[in-house]
Amino acid sequence: MDLDSFRALAASIKAEVGKAVHGQDDAIDMLLIALFARGHCLLEGPPGTAKTLLAQALAGSLHLDFGRIQFTPDLMPGDVLGVNLFDFGTSAFRLTKGPVFTDILLADEINRAPPKTQAALLQVMNERVATIDGTDYPLGDSFFVVATQNPIEQQGTYPLPEAQLDRFLFKLIIDFPEDAAEMEILRRHAAQPLDHKARTVGIDAVLTTEALSAGRALIDSIRLDDSILRYILDLVRATRTEPEIRHGASTRAADAIAGAVRAAAALDGRDYAIPDDVQRLLIPALRHRIVLGPTAEIEGRSETDVMSNILNRVEAPK
Repeated sequence: MDLDSFRALAASIKAEVGKAVHGQDDAIDMLLIALFARGHCLLEGPPGTAKTLLAQALAGSLHLDFGRIQFTPDLMPGDVLGVNLFDFGTSAFRLTKGPVFTDILLADEINRAPPKTQAALLQVMNERVATIDGTDYPLGDSFFVVATQNPIEQQGTYPLPEAQLDRFLFKLIIDFPEDAAEMEILRRHAAQPLDHKARTVGIDAVLTTEALSAGRALIDSIRLDDSILRYILDLVRATRTEPEIRHGASTRAADAIAGAVRAAAALDGRDYAIPDDVQRLLIPALRHRIVLGPTAEIEGRSETDVMSNILNRVEAPK
């Protein structure tokens, strides 16, 4: 696959997802970068901003298996991974696979499950392998998690720990669309049946497993200049010395950004990266990997505010 074919494929996916989701073009772009960069995405936003619909529409545009877990306070790790059940007919244990054994996994309202259930995803997201009763079961190279959470309602929720958040390539803030986009959404829905399934009707699957592998192989062939790698590292290391940040980003964060930059360059039709790619991806890639200090919290500054200051301060390569 060459760059032109890759961009045409990405445009086809965006067009299909756009049939169901309007006004979230940036989020769709970032999801595609994460998909081809072998990362995972956390979508955060208030209810009714199409977070779940976005994941469903993306899955509908792919020739891949799709699974969904609705996280609840009583969900157990076995409900996610699966369990070995004794079969009295054969007098042997038989594995009943959980919903993680799929290609595209929607972890809906992931912060509603207790920590021990959230932790069941640590290994599968990082290694794409599920360990059940001491036996490893590979999930496949296509495994991709899109998780959602609601930042408004905190009662009955369990904030994701830093180790869990670090498994996500991006944390995307899904906000309300602009006025014109919101009006277009209402027009579209007014012409459809009053049925949630009608939102995703007409989405065609345009990405096969083979095309996904070919696209990822293309991204693997893109190499980053040392000046870009140095820029990424300088930005990440700046989070560790920033007075407003209590815990900075890790080496894994820097490596994840480097991979995402390669995917972003390919989606833009280039076989090389530029500083703009890094600047575009830095905040969504780090906003969930840093912990703010008391000074920033007292002054009401967000992760985005602090990271923007770092971007302005660290000099980009010419």
